[in-house]
Amino acid sequence: MRKLFEETQINGMILANRFVRSATWEGLSNDDGSVTPRLLDCMIALVKGGVGLIISGHAYVQRAGQASFLQLGAYSDDLLPGLTAMADAVHKNNGKIVLQLAHAGVFANTKLTKVPSFAVSDIGETSKSPHSVLTLPDIKQIVQNFADGAKRAKKAGFDGVQIHAAHGYLISQFLSPAFNRRTDEYGGSIENRARILMGVLKSVRNSVGPDYPVMVKMNVADFIENGLELKDSVQAGKILESEGIDAIELSGGVLTGGKLIPSRKGINSEAKEAYFLQEAKAFRENTSVPLILVGGNRSFKMAEKIIADGTVDYISMCRPLIREPGLINRWKSGDIAKSACISDNQCFGPALAGEGVCCVTEKKEHV
Repeated sequence: MRKLFEETQINGMILANRFVRSATWEGLSNDDGSVTPRLLDCMIALVKGGVGLIISGHAYVQRAGQASFLQLGAYSDDLLPGLTAMADAVHKNNGKIVLQLAHAGVFANTKLTKVPSFAVSDIGETSKSPHSVLTLPDIKQIVQNFADGAKRAKKAGFDGVQIHAAHGYLISQFLSPAFNRRTDEYGGSIENRARILMGVLKSVRNSVGPDYPVMVKMNVADFIENGLELKDSVQAGKILESEGIDAIELSGGVLTGGKLIPSRKGINSEAKEAYFLQEAKAFRENTSVPLILVGGNRSFKMAEKIIADGTVDYISMCRPLIREPGLINRWKSGDIAKSACISDNQCFGPALAGEGVCCVTEKKEHV
């Protein structure tokens, strides 16, 4: 237990334990992406529950990159007061919080953005919504948008930023041959497909400086036909390390990927937990950057084993902390029974209905 609850740091950001709340779409922002009191309450519950690091829900850096309604935004200075209140709420309770910066690419919600979405390349039925293929000036603008979002995060008092390059969002689309058929310098080899990610990293780093944590969340693989594979994702990880990334959170799958989506159902045994663990071992063998593992983490025993083995450095969770915001404190107190989360994905239903993400099963049990 001691190792899971020991103090660590990521580029000077001191963390009280090795548990991370992975970015979660809360559906608790205003229509314009600004912070609400309910979102502040959500953050406070998490930090009071003992999690070492909170990663915010994905915050869109450009209006055309909004994925869903009531999603957090980071695209304008007008959002700074709310973002500042969000960071302050966590810090007042002795926690740490990182802002995840994102762009949905071709999966942007055009009903909300009122403009066509951006596709990496024209591959036919990429999206049923109106879309246009990104030009080089478009790419340059998006890279700048990420840098501007990072600058806002730092100004608002966030402890760091995370670049969202997973789950089929824009940067993930560039990394994936299933989406990226470009024939210019952004297509073809993994070095080319990772070019925008490295451009974003460099631009973000220039905007926040060397002593500010900059992390990335990326897929170990897409698990779809012609998608990103482990060999290439590891290569991208090595390039990220050479360019000075401070930590990599490992996930996998795309939102349209059937059974092998990022949030898999039926995690009801230790054998089904940590479902990206084998791929994480490949990253550990090829990089020395701090690694954060998300995906099916449910039991203290498994988390303890993974950290003790040295495969990764941090354990990240999403759905268990929707069910039990105080899970980490419960484990720290000595009650190490597994998470009460049953992995049914019903928690996202209320968010889609405009009520905010919450555990439906828990509500039923308390009726």
